[in-house]
Amino acid sequence: MTQAHFIVQRGQAEGEQTMVDYTVDVGAGMVVLDAIHQIQATQAPDLAVRWNCKAAKCGSCSAEVNGKPALMCKTRLDDLDLTKPVEVRPMKTFPQLKDLVTDVGWNYEINKLIKPFKPTNENTDEWVVMQEDIERAREFRKCIECFMCQNACHVLRNHDKKDLTHREALFAGPRFMIRLAGLEMHPMDGEDRMRFVKDEANVGYCNITKCCTEVCPEEIKITDNAIIPLKERVIDRFYDPIAMLLGTLTGRK
Repeated sequence: MTQAHFIVQRGQAEGEQTMVDYTVDVGAGMVVLDAIHQIQATQAPDLAVRWNCKAAKCGSCSAEVNGKPALMCKTRLDDLDLTKPVEVRPMKTFPQLKDLVTDVGWNYEINKLIKPFKPTNENTDEWVVMQEDIERAREFRKCIECFMCQNACHVLRNHDKKDLTHREALFAGPRFMIRLAGLEMHPMDGEDRMRFVKDEANVGYCNITKCCTEVCPEEIKITDNAIIPLKERVIDRFYDPIAMLLGTLTGRK
């Protein structure tokens, strides 16, 4: 049986971080999560890792494999160069709890700030929604909240724009630009979130490098279909003098 060399980051939030070497027996069809489970079973029973479905649908097993954000359950060993060590670390953007487990609770605090769906017509029996509008928003509903886009985003990863007490310096991140876009593009939603998008979610911090799109396991076009349209709406609403004049004259927002 083939063997692979794994280097796994071990440690707790306030303690010393160490990179520990493990040798794993590799079988056909194995993924990185299988290797981590084998390490748990045979060499390090105290190794902490978060996982649930092992089907790339729960988003729990996000980590960094060879320096790139990835779902461990979706990263096949036969796609990796096993002549070199496979390095597995926790997501860098969020605080480490233990080993490969990080505290992603900040994301749920951001989610609470977003105003929920507010129907324009309370009589939902009379809704008529065009198929093109359904298709437009359906993509955003595929998000499994693995938070790899948040981890890859350099605004959060390198500049740490996560201070909830200073909204002007906060960046909600790609995952919540998806949620905001899905709400704003819903034809039956009547809530106004554009000032939140501009001043609190701070969509302007994104410089559209598309790193979030590249790591999305659901292949959501986060930048093209969510962030750029939100930027365009902010510009139309707050910076376009003609649109602002027409809005004033017609009394429309």
